[in-house]
Amino acid sequence: MEERFIASFIHCYFIAFGVLIGGTIIGSIGSFATGDAPFTAMSHIAKRLRIWAIVAAIGGTFDAIANFEKGLLDGHTIDVFKQVLLILSAMGGVKTAIILISWFIQEDVD
Repeated sequence: MEERFIASFIHCYFIAFGVLIGGTIIGSIGSFATGDAPFTAMSHIAKRLRIWAIVAAIGGTFDAIANFEKGLLDGHTIDVFKQVLLILSAMGGVKTAIILISWFIQEDVD
């Protein structure tokens, strides 16, 4: 059980990281194809993809809400704690990707 949670924790980090990096780069290619500035587009796309990267990493909002409900109503507080850790892991992946994109485009992504 613990090994599976650690694997899920690592997966959440890298899924959020991959969604943000991949979505930003591919989205900027689309902006380049339409004549817009790709680095400026990368900043805007990264801002918009933040929350979706977290949601994708934790498997959608319904699973998270179901886990919270199970943890709170059934008294399984460890499930709530694990869900919070998974969300924090996804947020860490997003933050790492934002830092990498900011470094790449030499512009702050706020």
